[in-house]
Amino acid sequence: MRRELLVTDFLDRARTYYGDKEALLATTGERFTYGELGDRADRVSAALQDRGIEKGDRVAVLDPNTHYHMEAAHGIMQAGAVHTPLNYRLTPADFEYILNDADVAAIYADHEYADRIEAVRDSVPTETFVTNDTDAVEGNWESFEEMLLEAGTDYHRPEMTEDEIITINYTSGTTGDPKGVMRTHRTETIHAYLISIHHHISDDDVYLWTLPMFHANGWGHIFALTGLGARQICTRGVDVAEVFETVVAEDVSYMCAAPTVLDMLIDHYEAHAPETTGDRDVRIATGGSAPPEATIRTIEDDIGWHLQHIYGATETGPLTLTSDFGRFYDEKSADRFGVKKRQGIGFLGTEIDVVDEDGDSVPRDDETIGEIVIHGNQVMEGYRNKPEATEEAFTDRREGWYHSGDLATVDEDGFVSIKDRKKDIIVSGGENISSVELEDALYDHSAVSAVAVIPAPSDEWGETPKAFVVPDGGDPDDPGVDADELTAFTRENLANYKAVTRVEFVAELPTTATGKVQKYELREQEWEDEESMVGQG
Repeated sequence: MRRELLVTDFLDRARTYYGDKEALLATTGERFTYGELGDRADRVSAALQDRGIEKGDRVAVLDPNTHYHMEAAHGIMQAGAVHTPLNYRLTPADFEYILNDADVAAIYADHEYADRIEAVRDSVPTETFVTNDTDAVEGNWESFEEMLLEAGTDYHRPEMTEDEIITINYTSGTTGDPKGVMRTHRTETIHAYLISIHHHISDDDVYLWTLPMFHANGWGHIFALTGLGARQICTRGVDVAEVFETVVAEDVSYMCAAPTVLDMLIDHYEAHAPETTGDRDVRIATGGSAPPEATIRTIEDDIGWHLQHIYGATETGPLTLTSDFGRFYDEKSADRFGVKKRQGIGFLGTEIDVVDEDGDSVPRDDETIGEIVIHGNQVMEGYRNKPEATEEAFTDRREGWYHSGDLATVDEDGFVSIKDRKKDIIVSGGENISSVELEDALYDHSAVSAVAVIPAPSDEWGETPKAFVVPDGGDPDDPGVDADELTAFTRENLANYKAVTRVEFVAELPTTATGKVQKYELREQEWEDEESMVGQG
């Protein structure tokens, strides 16, 4: 028997079995059941259709992690429209590009961010503008609450098939203009099934939204958590003191956090020693870059939370790999940190390989570097309006597999460990050096709070490793350590040729909204006076 896999199934199931159970704790302090969430989503669907939105039209959401975002997302998709979440840290020019690229027909924007849409309103195709606080917004915007009240709950749910596009998620733009990642009902549904399994989500979970909902639909959690009937706690941003307080007060059992958020949580814990759990054990998932062993150790041994390291990309669901497989390490042994910081092995039904330039699998020697390629049901349909970029993503080294651009090794157990981005590998005197390995070493120095390592031009070696370091005290003029000491530290802990040779102390590193360091900005700055960004020494 074949049944279409549709994202609307998740809220439908929650309403059927968990209708009287709490679904959301809103940032306003209101608590909504799944029945109430469903009612408000129906009103969103009806209101959109009243305004001429049809199946396949793109509707954007610009909002932090509030109940409005959740209601709008489900309401959009119920009406057959395409949910297009936006990164709220972007500039008006970025929004102008995306709204035009996606040909967005309507947008809901939180009052704190609506001005960035208002600034480009006359140069985008969007006709319907809705916000949650019209008094706080300049221009002609409709009220979300008034719109829902007037619309009622009757709407037409069009016939949908699993191969139709239902979400477009724009990449974070670490390498040029954002690309619209098109995802179908099928890819979203299977991805939600997979994270439900690998993140051990159950109906009695309490999830704290510290991860942006806009990021690949909150790593798929707006589907999985809803379908399973879990309780969700909304936020307007990450306040680390409030995170600890909420974990205790609401018995939070699960959350996600970018590496930068982990660092913030650790800093607050070490400074204030707050309570860290309520009546439930806490697990926390992190992705983006490999967390240093010191970070995992502090989260697990001191704070007492179970840390799960996962890997993926917007184009792949996003989640495809995790090292959280207990048969490969002893939970009580310190050796587990070396395993847990790896990206790991593939999710169920997901083929992962690391291939050389000919598309052949690299040996499982944990030394030979290749590119991670991915083949799975959760992989994107393609990039909107970018057929050439889509073709390149699926044909470079191995036909039909998504090419991640991440360079990695594979150990004897099949565990993948990223060594660098394709463009960030440092080739010094003919030797390949992993910037990630250097960063991991530097994180173990007590004076280093954050670090990014890139290749810098060298007349002698072509390229040489340079570290941009945020000192633990936060003051680059008084870092509490000098460059020579950090160079010696890396030389003591790594092969001599891998040692960092240049250090620049900075107040902060450029990052995306999801915590990824934008190394390309540092590279452009460093190679500004060179003819190319490849070492010529």
